[in-house]
Amino acid sequence: MIHATAVVDPSAEIDADVEIGPYSVIAGDVQIHAGATIGSHVTIDRYTTIGQNCKIFQHAAIGAVPQAVRYKGEKTFVKIGRGTIVREFVTIHRGTEFGGGITEIGEENFLMAYTHIAHDCSTGRKVIFANAASLGGHIQVGDFATLGAFVAVHQFVRIGDYAFVGGVSGVTKDIPPYVLASGSPRAKLHGMNIVGLKRHHFEAEKIRALKRAYRILFRLGLTLNEAMERVVAEVDQIPEVVALIEFIKSSQRGITR
Repeated sequence: MIHATAVVDPSAEIDADVEIGPYSVIAGDVQIHAGATIGSHVTIDRYTTIGQNCKIFQHAAIGAVPQAVRYKGEKTFVKIGRGTIVREFVTIHRGTEFGGGITEIGEENFLMAYTHIAHDCSTGRKVIFANAASLGGHIQVGDFATLGAFVAVHQFVRIGDYAFVGGVSGVTKDIPPYVLASGSPRAKLHGMNIVGLKRHHFEAEKIRALKRAYRILFRLGLTLNEAMERVVAEVDQIPEVVALIEFIKSSQRGITR
């Protein structure tokens, strides 16, 4: 299942049914698990783990050293979760010792062509990155989030579960869960991600509670502290509303408004 022109280091751990295409290069200390498919001209550098049934398309580069001036060659890692699709020319860099040591892509992510994932980023389950979406270092992306084409996300930003960021947006502050955001040079909020929530089978009462919380938080001109107090007092404290409030409370970079 390994093409004759591929270069595979003897120390790489490759499961028996893995396919590796022509002219791909697999470095030492790499693990590629069952059912994975590696296309042609792919480079997978050291300390990278590819999960089961991942599909890596041609010319992707995974596990290269980070683009961080403080990086001094320390042993750091990339981990890609089961069932993730990595399309053409995607780049995913290893973590840094000062940033946690690992860049981790969750299960069943879809990284379209030219996506860039920088050092020490992490993503949840079933995240979608459209073409040329780019993450700076130390970014966290929640479950079922979607980033449109050419979205650029600043270092240390968090993007919440089920959030949708429209194409050609610049994200400099945290994007709360369940919302729509877009805008250049800086993204702004544009309401709840109603279509996305319905597609993921959110019940009508949950959507109503989230819409009410959103209106209090972002449409009444209150400070965030005042708004959060009102949400706690006036909105049903379903798990999704609690998660929204906790996300805002824990923000370090500030919240996109």
